[in-house]
Amino acid sequence: MKPLFAALFFAPGFFASEPVRTALVIGGGAALVSAVVGVFAVMRGQSFAGHALADVSSAGGAASFLVGLNPLLGFGIMAVAAAFGMELVRVRRARERDLVTGVVLGAGLGLTALFLYFDVTSMSTTGAAITVLFGSMFAIPASIVPPALAVGAVALIASAALYRPLLLCAVDPELAALRGVRVRAVGLAHMVVLALAVALSAMTVGAILSTALLIGPAAIALRLARRPGAALAWAAAIGVGATWGGILLAYDSYAWTPGHGWPVSFFVTTLIFAGYAALSLIAPAGRLGPGASVLPDDAETDGA
Repeated sequence: MKPLFAALFFAPGFFASEPVRTALVIGGGAALVSAVVGVFAVMRGQSFAGHALADVSSAGGAASFLVGLNPLLGFGIMAVAAAFGMELVRVRRARERDLVTGVVLGAGLGLTALFLYFDVTSMSTTGAAITVLFGSMFAIPASIVPPALAVGAVALIASAALYRPLLLCAVDPELAALRGVRVRAVGLAHMVVLALAVALSAMTVGAILSTALLIGPAAIALRLARRPGAALAWAAAIGVGATWGGILLAYDSYAWTPGHGWPVSFFVTTLIFAGYAALSLIAPAGRLGPGASVLPDDAETDGA
């Protein structure tokens, strides 16, 4: 017999459903990768870049519907191409970087509009726009699980390899350069990792809403933590928890409005926003973030 507490939260058939199990695995993996990568994106002041990569990746997702490719491949190729486009242009000031990011974003959204137009007019795939922009986690086939987990593993391994130099670059780029860190190379590598994280989150919660999964848990964690390691742990727990909670609520919503369940992405982004809003009222900001004047975890950055 199912325990009473389980019956209160889990609708019948939740764990027996293959789409739910697939969503839990892929959604949890995407949330974990996005949270870890997002911490450094926020610390480096690259929230706008992450948002731009997510939006540009939608062009790849739309193209994958058009030519019949694995959507993860489409999202990933376009996001990585955009990352190179934004990072390889030499800029001296943050304003110039935002300008380049905005130009790449505009071009990517133009391609998205074109590919979605072809999807609708030539293939009659009217659901392509909703799937690409807002996600459809319960519709993800189980065959995508292995490549998605492989992409996530690559992103996490690369983040671990970049951890110390990237942390120093995030806090003080000039000091990092004095210590012999190749700041530009580290920045490019991190942008590629950011693109991989964005591709995973775009495939799960949609390109438009993937910024919430990338930035939200990291922003909450950086308000709670005073050390990078703790921030990473908090962000991972919050991201995975919000994603799994969103999947549960979306599944249960079929009982609220029979035949018309609510989208997973709505619940995921709502949980993250609610968490950040509540924390902003009760907790002071931590020491980590863009432009921090001191080195957190000095022992971890020595010799970077």
